[in-house]
Amino acid sequence: MSNKLKYAPTQPHTPDFKSVGTSFKVGSDKKKRGRKPNKKKQYFTSDTDLAIKEYLATSNQDERDAIFKERIWYPFYKLAENLIHTFKFYYTEVDDLEDLKHEVICFLLEKLDYFKPEKGSKAFSYFSIVGKNYLILYNNNNYKKKKAKVDVLKADEDEGVLHQLGRDGRKEEIKQFIDYLTEYIDKHMFTMFKKDKDRRVCDAINVLFKRRENLEIFNKKALYIYIREMTEVDTPVITKVTKVLKKKYKELYQEFNEKGYVRI
Repeated sequence: MSNKLKYAPTQPHTPDFKSVGTSFKVGSDKKKRGRKPNKKKQYFTSDTDLAIKEYLATSNQDERDAIFKERIWYPFYKLAENLIHTFKFYYTEVDDLEDLKHEVICFLLEKLDYFKPEKGSKAFSYFSIVGKNYLILYNNNNYKKKKAKVDVLKADEDEGVLHQLGRDGRKEEIKQFIDYLTEYIDKHMFTMFKKDKDRRVCDAINVLFKRRENLEIFNKKALYIYIREMTEVDTPVITKVTKVLKKKYKELYQEFNEKGYVRI
């Protein structure tokens, strides 16, 4: 016979309300007043703070990708969701708020390297402010676009405003620059990026630039979706490559403005 004790689950005690009498009132105990529990603890935890520090402490991109995917992405997702609904940022360019959440996550990822925990900053507070500021600008800009679109369409009935907008001389100049840019990237891709997955992302972005006139949607959200489908890489890799190309874009555009061409 075993000496181990066996414990049988016990049923919780249920009071007999009839025996208590009519003086018993359900919910008669007053709840203590005070602040509501901080809901951010449910998703932005001490492990999230630690994960962000570990992310910043390493320069190995594979390690960063793993940390972000496994321990930072979900807290950023919930933070974006709460900011959107708490402050009602509903003026968007997208039909689905899930896409807007993704845009906020991408922006927060871009700003991760700017966070300095050694200065005593709290990650939740820092990224809440960063995310909120992004959404304020995004919301305001889209409100202006929607309003301007209504005004332009109304004016176009009488004055052909949309036709005039299509004849903007600057558009042809930008088209010429993008042609220079795509040619430059084709030639220098293998010196700009050493890893195969980075080159795949770079090539995918360049293909989208070349096909820009055939794209129905050409914004950040659409780019990330297209690139993920074309390359099967995670968002952090796309963000890293995009930052490099953005810097190169600015350098080459300055050269283009000064000389009228880009040295390939």
